[in-house]
Amino acid sequence: MSALEGVRVLDMTHVQSGPSATQILAWLGADVVKLEAPTGDITRRQLRDVGDADSLYFTMLNCNKRSITLNMKSERGKEIFAELVAGSDVLVENFGPGTVDRMGFTWERLREINPRLVYASIKGFGDGPYTHYKAYEVVAQAMGGSMSTTGFEDGPPLATGAQIGDSGTGIHTVAGILAALLQRAETGRGQRVSVAMQHAVLNLCRVKLRDQQRLAHGPLREYPNAAFGDEVPRSGNASGGGQPGWAVRCKPGGANDYIYVIVQPQGWAPIARLIGRPELVEDADWATPEARLSKLDKMFSMIEEWTLGLDKWSVLAALNEHNIPCGPILSTQEIIEDASLADNDMIVTVDHPERGAFKTVGCPIKLSDSPVRVDRSPLLGEHTAEIFRDRLGIGETELANLKANGVI
Repeated sequence: MSALEGVRVLDMTHVQSGPSATQILAWLGADVVKLEAPTGDITRRQLRDVGDADSLYFTMLNCNKRSITLNMKSERGKEIFAELVAGSDVLVENFGPGTVDRMGFTWERLREINPRLVYASIKGFGDGPYTHYKAYEVVAQAMGGSMSTTGFEDGPPLATGAQIGDSGTGIHTVAGILAALLQRAETGRGQRVSVAMQHAVLNLCRVKLRDQQRLAHGPLREYPNAAFGDEVPRSGNASGGGQPGWAVRCKPGGANDYIYVIVQPQGWAPIARLIGRPELVEDADWATPEARLSKLDKMFSMIEEWTLGLDKWSVLAALNEHNIPCGPILSTQEIIEDASLADNDMIVTVDHPERGAFKTVGCPIKLSDSPVRVDRSPLLGEHTAEIFRDRLGIGETELANLKANGVI
């Protein structure tokens, strides 16, 4: 039995933030029905690499779902939508503010149709001056605190490659939906779940808000920066935590020949010996974390002099012999070919009827009693007849009429 078996999700989402949330629900066993306009989710056609097949952008965000099409501008389409809502546990959408309302389905109307409905909405921003602004991944990073604190001190603000604005918001949305379902089990009532992309990014940037308040009491000593103003600076590859860390270069010096090293208090002695500087173990200028704090750049330069003579995998092995926290910088090619990730079902191969086999990311949430199987994404409208017949009792004649009239 899957964890969310029996939970019906009506998925009106598109692009990334919403589909990433509903895909996790589908992975966990919910019956997720992706409702698309007859033209389909725009990402089916974006960044295509194989003929007329659905793009990887779509397939990697919509696994384990079923697809129906419905023209929400038609009166019959709205009637069918209302019937689908009545039989669903969860409705998820990430349209612009007010879009679903303008279709005639305000939250009040949806509650009338189904008082037990959990209605989740993803928006760019919360209520206020930004409410109607358009939001994309990097816009959310820009306005959530990530970009101003990412990069090097003498460089411009940078976006992170991790999709914290889109998929990060999706994870937050999943948490809200599951909490609402759990509360519904006690109260019998559904509720509205709202998640803003800016808010999700801010939640992921909380340590920088911590440091903003610490600035009132002086410089942030664990940062490598020479000077501090009124705001948290960009700090390069500094760890941002209580233990100093940095990415140091390794042989042969390629773009990703780096390893990230954390120097804990107990790690200094073995590191000093490994880099050929055993005298620094007892040297008063180096022996304590406080003594090293003012010269972290020199400390990591000494470590790098050693790592430059070894490849990152040899450095990884040497440091792990002494239980020193570290990690090689893995390229996307190394990740997609990593045997341990495949063994953990985090890189999985999925067959698709149009594009053939492709690799995708597996479910990061592991449950002992309900393992996840990753199935392919649906073709556009692949399950329309099946769902309309089984859930709504619509017969073949009406299905043909709906298609002829552009409703599906």
